[in-house]
Amino acid sequence: MVYLIDASVFVFKAWFSIPAEMTDPAKNPVNALYGFCRFLGDFLEEMQPEFVAVAFDENRGDTCVRTAIYPEYKANREPAPPELKLQFERCRAVTRALGLADCADQCFEADDLIAAMALQMRGSGHKVTILSRDKDLAQVLQPGDELWDYPSGRRIAYHQVPEVYGVRAEQIADFLALTGDSVDNIRGVRGVGPKTASALLRKFDTVDAIYENLDDVARMDIRASVSLPGKLREYRPDVDLARQLTRVRYDAPVAADERSLARRPPDLAGLTALYDLAGFGDALRRQARRLATP
Repeated sequence: MVYLIDASVFVFKAWFSIPAEMTDPAKNPVNALYGFCRFLGDFLEEMQPEFVAVAFDENRGDTCVRTAIYPEYKANREPAPPELKLQFERCRAVTRALGLADCADQCFEADDLIAAMALQMRGSGHKVTILSRDKDLAQVLQPGDELWDYPSGRRIAYHQVPEVYGVRAEQIADFLALTGDSVDNIRGVRGVGPKTASALLRKFDTVDAIYENLDDVARMDIRASVSLPGKLREYRPDVDLARQLTRVRYDAPVAADERSLARRPPDLAGLTALYDLAGFGDALRRQARRLATP
């Protein structure tokens, strides 16, 4: 099993749940860093994984492949404050010192890096577990894979995606293109919610097939079906644009194989220096020593 970790989920969780008063000797906040270190250490102790990679978001608005398509992509989000950006840099340093592969790209998002690594590792016969709570990543799953929200313990296997999200893993991008995704500032079809989108994709399988059968859409036993073809026609440009944004990119420039993703022994000296800089106590150091013990 290959474990692919969506770092931002865990960094932001710690940022919002641990008081910002937790600072290093230089008075820089280290709450997100501490929470991320605890998560990674606990995960490694619990699972003892052989192959792991941690994907970080580093893309800038002016270079992101999706912003190039749609400048308003994620424009509704506030930029990360400088004190959080510093913690992200430290999280990457701790990741490497713990002996784990890390990756980021200025043009592609962590979701794309995870998708590309999953594709490559499947070529070597591996199944994939993605540690994230982001439903967008459900589209990466194939039989034998899981999406794991580690803090809650909730695991969604490939075959469970329809009962959780109402559509198959392969339909997630089309589903989001129809409903829109307010988190990423992506427009869909106004008036089409999750239930309607699920019903359409259950019957027609893809967005393309829906548009090829709009007369049949009007006869479906769903709410306001008669007016639905008109809405779909009106918002077709938005749907086509949204599909370009909601689909993960398997061509992200990352190389993954058994050698590059193999877990290495922790660098205890490097971790000690990082923990000293952050002003952390003994708990993380003891955990690092345990992880270094064969």
